[in-house]
Amino acid sequence: MLYSEIWHIIESDLIWDRVVKKDEIKYTGNVYDVSVNPNENFVAGFGGIFAHNSEENLRKKFEEAEKSAPSIIFIDEIDSIAPKREEVRGDVEKRGVSELLTLLDGLKTRGKIIVIGATNIPNAIDPALRRPGRLDREIEIGVPTKEGRKEILEIHTRGMPLTEDVNLEKISEITYGYVGADLNALCKEAAMHALRRVLPDIGKIKKDAALPQDIREKLKVTMDDFSHALKMVEPSAMREVMIEVPKVRWSDIGGLEYVKQSLKESIEWPLKNPDAFTRVGIRPPKGVLLYGPPGCGKTMLAKAVANESDANFIYIKASDLLSMWVGESEKHVRDVFRRAKQVAPSIIFFDEIDSMVPRRGSNADSHVTERVVSQLLSEISGIEEMNGIVVIAATNRPDMIDPALLRPGRFDRQILVPTPDQKSRLEILKINTKNMPISGVDIEDLAAQTDGYSGADLEALCREAAMNALRKNISTDKIIKRDFDKALKDVKPSVSDDMNKFYESIVARKKREQIEEDINYTG
Repeated sequence: MLYSEIWHIIESDLIWDRVVKKDEIKYTGNVYDVSVNPNENFVAGFGGIFAHNSEENLRKKFEEAEKSAPSIIFIDEIDSIAPKREEVRGDVEKRGVSELLTLLDGLKTRGKIIVIGATNIPNAIDPALRRPGRLDREIEIGVPTKEGRKEILEIHTRGMPLTEDVNLEKISEITYGYVGADLNALCKEAAMHALRRVLPDIGKIKKDAALPQDIREKLKVTMDDFSHALKMVEPSAMREVMIEVPKVRWSDIGGLEYVKQSLKESIEWPLKNPDAFTRVGIRPPKGVLLYGPPGCGKTMLAKAVANESDANFIYIKASDLLSMWVGESEKHVRDVFRRAKQVAPSIIFFDEIDSMVPRRGSNADSHVTERVVSQLLSEISGIEEMNGIVVIAATNRPDMIDPALLRPGRFDRQILVPTPDQKSRLEILKINTKNMPISGVDIEDLAAQTDGYSGADLEALCREAAMNALRKNISTDKIIKRDFDKALKDVKPSVSDDMNKFYESIVARKKREQIEEDINYTG
């Protein structure tokens, strides 16, 4: 048959799902697997006359395992069977946890029975289960490394007819954050894309005819098929936190050459060439603090360095971390760093960090932020073990940040992002007007007139000039000097002289502190 021939050509274990009926108890050598399904265990409901079934189902499984010893009892999604008792309201769940604890304690007398639990949220499990004598060992199955991803891809594609241009090494490099199931889905999608490509040709062939050789040749998975699949299959590790690879490039940011170079040295070089730092015997910075007036491009700079470094970008704001519940804010901080490790190389960007980690003791109600400061210090100090992770923070008020975060080993580099000078303003105006139909507008003269304007102010100026042109004539295709002149009257610089002096004083103070440190060091 024609279609069975097609399946045979591109079939593999990991492309076409095979449904195999599995008995609940299956024999392998001398070991039985007694699987516990959490949905079946609590199928009786959460109360009423059937509430006792939950404990009874568990007891039956353990009795079954005892009769078939040596046995392995595998409990999938154990967090749904044994959640933290203080966080559940129903009596059924609490009794289920108590019954499981009793059964685990009784395993010593049964002998030759091992219990394995699996979960993707270990902190949701009742702590009593994680004590010695119950679930003694905890093994984390993390996100695979680049080498691991390549091996998984080789397994998933060994039954596929691949073209010569398919580079599994390259695919493994760009699939950070993908777990085994994601790579499985990636290969499936690539194969299906190859099949869809030839379906129109297949439709023209008679049902019982043999598959022509030219179509057989087309039924190969190409690198383009994998490129398509990469757009369709999202890695599991990137779903819980807002993670992206920004589209901002250095060329999209006008001026700020010193800041760009500092970020390249502090972040791009370590992420792209970690061996270079090892060769010269130095440690790259763990964190970078960008400070300066509002609207000067701190967030854009962080996104650009993430893009140029081929790193994932994790954007965090205060509302993502701070919680009124005790322990929740610290947990959020831990989760951010755990997720960053899973999708490394990654850049964690804390926007307006002064609202998350203010000086400890600065106000009476600072208990939550004090715990966040302590947790953040702990995570950044332990970042040496988390290769491929860099922390960037942005603030308008560096004087409000807890000083402990500004010491060496935390935010090693502190970079002022100033209001742009005339040369930088010219570059910013060129970027903002490159797609605008301007006529008779002297951009250099405009740059000279906009002293004190931030990057955001200049963007607003160009937008207002365009709106002025549309207000005169909705059908216009020109923006003239008069439109910009009017915009200059309406859009004023948002950064005051006092604000610029404030940041200059911070820079001067840091220089004095550095000189004093050098004097003390040299004696």
